[in-house]
Amino acid sequence: MTALFSPLALGGMELPNRIAVSPMAQYSSAPDGCASDWHLVHLGQLSYSGAGLVMTEATAVEPDGRGSLQCLGLYGDAQEQALGRVVDFCRQWGGARLGVQLSHTGRKGSVRLPWAGRGPLPVEEGGWHVEAPSALAADDGGPVPAELDEAGLRRIGQAFVSAARRAVRVGFDVVELHAAHGYLLHQFLSPLSNRRDDGYGGDAGRRMRFPLEVAQAVRAAIPSDRAMGVRISASDWAEGGFGLDEAVAFAGALKSIGCDYVCVSSGGLVGHQQIRVVPEYQVPFASEVRQRTGMATRAVGMIAQAQQADAIVRSGRADFVALGRAMLDDPRWGWHAAEVLGAAVVYPKPYTRAASAAWPGARLVRPGAA
Repeated sequence: MTALFSPLALGGMELPNRIAVSPMAQYSSAPDGCASDWHLVHLGQLSYSGAGLVMTEATAVEPDGRGSLQCLGLYGDAQEQALGRVVDFCRQWGGARLGVQLSHTGRKGSVRLPWAGRGPLPVEEGGWHVEAPSALAADDGGPVPAELDEAGLRRIGQAFVSAARRAVRVGFDVVELHAAHGYLLHQFLSPLSNRRDDGYGGDAGRRMRFPLEVAQAVRAAIPSDRAMGVRISASDWAEGGFGLDEAVAFAGALKSIGCDYVCVSSGGLVGHQQIRVVPEYQVPFASEVRQRTGMATRAVGMIAQAQQADAIVRSGRADFVALGRAMLDDPRWGWHAAEVLGAAVVYPKPYTRAASAAWPGARLVRPGAA
């Protein structure tokens, strides 16, 4: 048994191994937030990739919480039904646990598709006026958001709770909140985007208040046999921004209200960030949060090789790892990693002949696994 392929208990549930498919924005084929055949194929194939957990992309809790007009949502019956079809398929054919990442983009919403320039989407083209903790644009020259009042905070908080309840009905095993990458909950956490002078701004404790209120309400709304996690940021990679010490304090507060794990990421808040992207560049953040809080952590960021992922878990730097680009490049990454590490994974019955034991002496070169 390798570390990477050992089971992991998260709250009242268990993952079959320590490999997760990272939430990956698709910006595609989700009119009015409704999952389509694209999501059926995309998430369906990843559900039998050999990963122990497959996460949806950031899934908006209200229409104005989407990034683009084609981003996924879970804010109404139509969205619930469409996503339920995808979950049912994954459950029937795949062996992975399934998670949804609930999100609100705040000031980063209402944008064009990445391959169409990613700039602000005007209202006359279907865009919307964005909201944020403070009336501060994400980038120089970008749209200035409206500052959320207490009624707006209550509305969004309830939207997270409602989406979490829908996620439970759909059948997700894991509900994760997105509090990183410059999205709304992260915007509250960082002093670069939160300049409020009320109870939701100022020192670190007050900046954490709204994200913690949302997390506590969501935890209360989902049963104990479903795990709850939060993706957090450990650095804004910009002077005066949210940093590791505050991330540790936030993770500790999340643990105290019943959160089962944190996924430790970074960046995405401001355009002037200075990130040096190298393999495992975010793993030290996850390791520090884990050591200082005792909380289960998921590491992300340029993790691509089987031995690399196994070493991260075996060394105690993180409890599990999430892969994005590597899974897009090789949707059977888990199968191939199991071959390299001498572990076993569940194959869908029609694909059992693909197992290396079924055709000895015919091993292929496995990109992303060697």
